[in-house]
Amino acid sequence: MPHTNRDIATIEINETLREQIFEIIKNQLRDNDPPETKITYDRLKNRKPYNNVRYVKNLLALPKKPFE
Repeated sequence: MPHTNRDIATIEINETLREQIFEIIKNQLRDNDPPETKITYDRLKNRKPYNNVRYVKNLLALPKKPFE
């Protein structure tokens, strides 16, 4: 099935968006702002697995919503 003009436009938009996202990430890594970007990058680069226990522990440690 051939691509339509709409498909091609979507692909071009997605590529532009992808480039912009990677430029933002590159800037965040360069500036170390926020530092969590480098922490995440290093974890992914080193193929450290997602840690659900740590994730849940951190979620539970978030402050409670203030009373209204």
